[in-house]
Amino acid sequence: MECDPTSIKTEPPFTDYDAQLTAYRETMESLVQRTLEAHGRIQQYIYKTPLTYSIPLSKQSIDCKVFIKLESEQLTGSFKIRGAFNKLLKLSSAGDVVKHSGIITASSGNHGMACVEAGGTLGIPVTVYCQRGVDEHKKQALLDRGVRVVLHGNDCVEAENEARAAAMREQKEYVSPYNDVDVIAGQGTIGKEILESCPDVDCILVPVGGGGLISGIARYVKQVRPSVEIIGCQPQNSKVMFESVKAGRIVLEESLDTLSEGTAGGVEENSITFPLCAEYVDDWILVDEEEIGKAIIFMLQHHHKVVEGAAGMTLGAYMKNPERFSGKKVVVVACGGNIGIDKLKHLLSLYT
Repeated sequence: MECDPTSIKTEPPFTDYDAQLTAYRETMESLVQRTLEAHGRIQQYIYKTPLTYSIPLSKQSIDCKVFIKLESEQLTGSFKIRGAFNKLLKLSSAGDVVKHSGIITASSGNHGMACVEAGGTLGIPVTVYCQRGVDEHKKQALLDRGVRVVLHGNDCVEAENEARAAAMREQKEYVSPYNDVDVIAGQGTIGKEILESCPDVDCILVPVGGGGLISGIARYVKQVRPSVEIIGCQPQNSKVMFESVKAGRIVLEESLDTLSEGTAGGVEENSITFPLCAEYVDDWILVDEEEIGKAIIFMLQHHHKVVEGAAGMTLGAYMKNPERFSGKKVVVVACGGNIGIDKLKHLLSLYT
């Protein structure tokens, strides 16, 4: 029997990265406590976003209840503010050096805006490296804030590598968009909020790019409620983490253009998110571009909410096979709402 390549259960091949898992074991074990500490640290700076019951999504499956975690309504329009504030608060508490020298980060847009917001609040200058071809709407949002934006490479990993090298040259702190335990712990606070609002959740669908968001959510939720199924969602046009987990190592795979630009691109070598995804993500769903576009319009039509491609991608993962979730209570993480008006107008012309 042939399996559906867009929804594949992968068993983690531990033999291929056992040494890496061992190296990160202490960090993994401490991540739940770090997440609890992050929640206490950042809650005065961020929003506790709504967990909204979706009647139209729930009706697509039998005896299913679907809730949407609206991180699209978070400060700066994205979940990224959680990890950024947690990291920068820890840096600023360590001394005044970082406030004078500033930080360097790499981003496809949302993480950069989050670092700028947190940096502005805490008095920390920020330089953002982006890949060429970064979403124009997000790049302009950074420029409008007066941020120094450096374009480098054609993939987010190339921008990340150059940003890390620049930080070493300039003796500044580098803040990774995902490959950092403090950033991951900040994103994990979403898992804490989900379990507080919906303690009997059965499945959580999470968008995956570099893996910081799902690593934080999965590690916390699996500790508190191991029975919850964590499902990683990626666009078919950029599925590096999925292919990496399947292969047992981080793979180099070209990413095609996708509406889910927030999750597009490669994964940094030796990223802590790789073993976390391999160990704690139960299943994967891949989503095509039409499914992403239709999900974005669905949210606008049925919930009067504007979401970006990465959020549409996760909603589309549910919508492509709602029968899979029959009889279950499901949370879909809508990770952001930063989409340009021209892109939204184009999608409206296609799907309405």
